[in-house]
Amino acid sequence: MHQDTAGARPMPEILELDFGDLRAALAAGWRDFLRAPVFGLFFAGVYVAGGWLIAWASLTEGQIWWTIFAGCGFPILGPFIACGFYEVSRRLEAGEALDWGGVLGAIFRQKDRQIPTMAAIVVVFFLFWNFLAHMIFALFLGTATLTNVTRSLEVFLTPEGLTMLAFGTAVGAVFAGVLYALAVVSLPMLMDREVDFITAMITSWALVAANPRVMLAWGALIAVSLFLGMATGFLGLFVALPLFGHASWHLYRRALE
Repeated sequence: MHQDTAGARPMPEILELDFGDLRAALAAGWRDFLRAPVFGLFFAGVYVAGGWLIAWASLTEGQIWWTIFAGCGFPILGPFIACGFYEVSRRLEAGEALDWGGVLGAIFRQKDRQIPTMAAIVVVFFLFWNFLAHMIFALFLGTATLTNVTRSLEVFLTPEGLTMLAFGTAVGAVFAGVLYALAVVSLPMLMDREVDFITAMITSWALVAANPRVMLAWGALIAVSLFLGMATGFLGLFVALPLFGHASWHLYRRALE
């Protein structure tokens, strides 16, 4: 059977990174945001609207504790929005025209490639984390529902509540770390090259393993920025998401030859 290899490119070599590469990627990401702010604000707005919807649904139902877990797990959905930032940066880099039809069309065409499978993996991570979050809550605070856990945050200041928060944070960090290592360059790689999602994830994991200090710092910087962005009622994400979305494309280009 003949296989169409149009658009196929050789597998890239993983390069050694230093902290200067992170600064360069951030600077390039900021330039892309300033060159195409409407696109950055649009894609960030979709994400922010989703955050507001989750918070509203949680608070309306009176389940205050659920908002904590939803807020922690929601950044896992970031790769969906990231594809828009990658395409804008790719077009700016290649000198191609920036128009809504072209950008959105490029994202829509990913449905016939490997992005949907990668997105499904992200969803599985997100759902499994929410399942674990419920189990952790039941394990440490199962009897607290008889008091005021659905109406107040005071229960989280008890020894059991603090222990639950510490344990849940540790478990969440492991989940986020694994997903980060699998996706940090796999998503831009899938948009840029004709490779399967397994190859992209292996390449992403290998990059993190080859540059642990630099990539750990990059992941921590993203996590802190997203946390601060959400702490402002998600408004800070209008800056953090475009900045790191565009910068992630440039880091991918610097990390793989």
